[in-house]
Order: sequence, then structure tokens, then C-alpha cells
Amino acid sequence: MKRVLSALLAVPIAALGFAAAPLAAHASPDPDLKITSITLNKTAVAVSGLNTVPVTVTVKGSYAPEPTQPVNVILSRTGGSGMDDSLLSTNLVRNESAGTWTGSLLVPSTANGTFKVSAVMTGPYNPGSGNMTDPTPYSGQTITVTGTHQPKITATVSPKLVPRNAPYTIRWAVTDAQTGKPYGSRLRVALQNDNWCVESFGPGYTNLTDVNGVVTKSYPGSLGDYLNCLLLPGDPAPIGWLSFFVARPVTKPTVTAVPSRTSAPVGTIVPVNGSVHTVASGCKVYLQRLYGATQWRTVSTGQVRSSGRYTVNAQPAYKGSIAYRSYVPACNSIAAFSKAFYIRGT
Repeated sequence: MKRVLSALLAVPIAALGFAAAPLAAHASPDPDLKITSITLNKTAVAVSGLNTVPVTVTVKGSYAPEPTQPVNVILSRTGGSGMDDSLLSTNLVRNESAGTWTGSLLVPSTANGTFKVSAVMTGPYNPGSGNMTDPTPYSGQTITVTGTHQPKITATVSPKLVPRNAPYTIRWAVTDAQTGKPYGSRLRVALQNDNWCVESFGPGYTNLTDVNGVVTKSYPGSLGDYLNCLLLPGDPAPIGWLSFFVARPVTKPTVTAVPSRTSAPVGTIVPVNGSVHTVASGCKVYLQRLYGATQWRTVSTGQVRSSGRYTVNAQPAYKGSIAYRSYVPACNSIAAFSKAFYIRGT
């Protein structure tokens, strides 16, 4: 697949990966793909629900290495808002005698807005194929899409907070965003995880909702750290999707702190070693000293190492017993303190 797709892992669907050539700055367009013109046979379409409306696309040009290789045309959103920020034609078939590629752009309701022809890439469309060239930029026609009764996808995870390595279920629902009601028939969808959500479509659209647009799937605990998604079928890419990571319980870290000495001459540096569980490496650790009866003030700073351990330095300022504690502020969890400990200045 084009480099442009793999750059958008945060987006749940490969269909968005070719939004526009400028998105991929890591490669260059294929120098052998020469484009003279791109023509759409319609400048406006209206589409409803899960339907698509075909628009004929004709590309005039050449590709010397493989003259009969298909191409795909990319359109980028220039106005409006919707689930689709880009559109991709089907694999356009080469007519060598005419010097053109011709085929369809299947426009979904999720487009809803205006789109402009922005680029062409060599096909056939195949996510994950490893083609590292960028699409060839082309500034072309604009098409206006009026999309109604667009699909809305929702998901309910059980349990709401999924413990690590624990199985979970997701109840997916596809409804008409305009009416709030289901479409009234069973819908074929893809329930995928991880790279299948962004690079290719895995085993295909093998899941069926009920007539209320609902489908529930159980997931093993091993998938809890990966992207979960529902994709709506389209050609060549999904027309709609929802993707997310399951929420995890927020666990209060366990913080330990042990001074290397329990007594030391005033002014002596005393290393304090400890560990922090459930906090990522690099998170800050503050050694605090008790002033008066209730005021804790930071006197030293360290950070959690990859081992989960840390070191901060105490320095008794006067003779007598001095209270210290380690404090870990909210980093990738909630804030936590160690138990207070004492170092006697001598």
C-alpha cells in the first residue's frame, strides 16, 4: 500500500490514507506515471444511507513500466464535514489504444460535502502491498456530494474498564444518524483489530448485524491493547467506520522509598532508593521533606528508570529526626506517595 496509508495509523481505515499527496512526505511520486487529464462525468450527486452512487472517471496518461496496470484516483475534501475526508476510485481499467484508464468512483453518503481530484496512484488498490511511492499530485475537477441518512456507528464495551489480560465484549450498532433508527435489515460488516483496521481488511466483511443493526463480539484479553474497529463495506475501501482502544482501570501506583542510611551527619547526601509499580519509565519522582506539622516541600527530584526503580537524594539539614516521603505526580496514572520515613541528622 502507499506510504500515505501506513502514516495514518491513528485513523481506523485505509480509505483515509490517501487523503492528499502532501500527507506523505517520506517518499516521492512514481516518475513513470504521467497524467494528462482526469475527467468526472458528474459534478454533483445525491446519495442516501448505505448506498453509493457511481461516477465515471476517465484518466488520460501513461505508465511505461506496465502499460496495462490499473490506477486509482484520489479526491480530497475541500468543504463540508463527514466521515470521509477522501475518496478513492475503484481500480480503473486501461484502454491502451485510447491511452486512458476508465472506471467508477462509488460515492457514499458519508462523503457529504465537496471533493476535488487531488492525485493518482498506480493500482490495483491493495493495502499492505509495500509500494512506497507517493500518489502523483493532480489538481482536477470538484464534485459536490449531498449525503443524507448517513450511518452512525456506536459501541458499548463490557466491562467499561477492561483489566489487563481480561476478556471483554463489544456491542456494536449501526443506525441511521438522521432518524436514530436502524436501517431495518441485516448488515454485513467487518469487526477487526490492530493493523486490519488500518492497513487491510483481513478476512473481509464476515460479520452480520441483526435487523436492528446490532452485532456483539467477544474478544480475548490478548487483544485489549490493540485497536478495535467496525468497518462498513465499500469498493475499494470501507465507506464508514468506528475505531478505538478499550479503556483501562486507573491503578494507583505503589511507591516504595528506602534511605541508604537512617542517620547521617548534617549536610551529608543520603541516596534514597525505591520503586514505582504501574508507572512508565521517565515519570518524575519528588523527594519531599516535612516542614512543621503539615507542610511537605520538594527537596530532590528523580525519575523512574526502565526497571521501575528510582533514586533521589536526602540531605539532613539539622540534628534530629527528619521526615521524608517520595511523591509521584500523575503521569500515566494517578498521583501517589510512599510511606513517610525518617533520617536522623547527627
